[in-house]
Amino acid sequence: MAAQFPPLVAPSVLSADFSRMAEEVIAVERGGADWLHLDVMDGHFVPNLSFGAQLVQALRPQTNLVFDVHLMMAPVDPYLEMFAKAGADHIHVHIEAGPHTHRTLQQIRALGVKPGIALCPATPPEAVAEVLDLVDVILVMTVNPGFGGQKFLASQLPKIRTLRRMADETGRDIRIGVDGGVDVETAALATAAGADMLVAGTSVYGQPDYGRAIAALRAAGRRAE
Repeated sequence: MAAQFPPLVAPSVLSADFSRMAEEVIAVERGGADWLHLDVMDGHFVPNLSFGAQLVQALRPQTNLVFDVHLMMAPVDPYLEMFAKAGADHIHVHIEAGPHTHRTLQQIRALGVKPGIALCPATPPEAVAEVLDLVDVILVMTVNPGFGGQKFLASQLPKIRTLRRMADETGRDIRIGVDGGVDVETAALATAAGADMLVAGTSVYGQPDYGRAIAALRAAGRRAE
């Protein structure tokens, strides 16, 4: 079943100019972004380090954008409250990050934050079947997590289709997001498969005109419809 259109666009600050981070966040809000995606990497669950809750807290007063925080961390439970207090509106955790994902998602909801579940490329869609009643967003990694600028894995398109069907069968409003290698070409493929949220790194922050780049991604979603 196709997603709702146009898709939401969530620029990832991982691709922004870190020396001008507040300005970069304001710029994508003015350019029409829907959410702001914040990739938190711990150097353990993924082979890279990014930033922590202090940056989320520092950026929170700069914008009214929804803060879509993606925790690529293990363990993750000790840090949930920290990111909730810092200003996260959504917190995504990985199904692969620990054995007690059900409890983790319950804890996120109890903190007043919308829970999301993320899946690495090797993880089948059925892995999240038992937590669909707890999540508001399913984030499909269309690259192996840990680094920006990677090529979109077309092998994940069947997974997006399956998750769209699984989400729709719940009768709940669950967003299907894609994260990794998203540009106007792959955005059309992902939205045709059922995605309705696009995490965009260099396809926004690597372009001279953020507003035009965001509009182009939305237009790709409309074409997919």
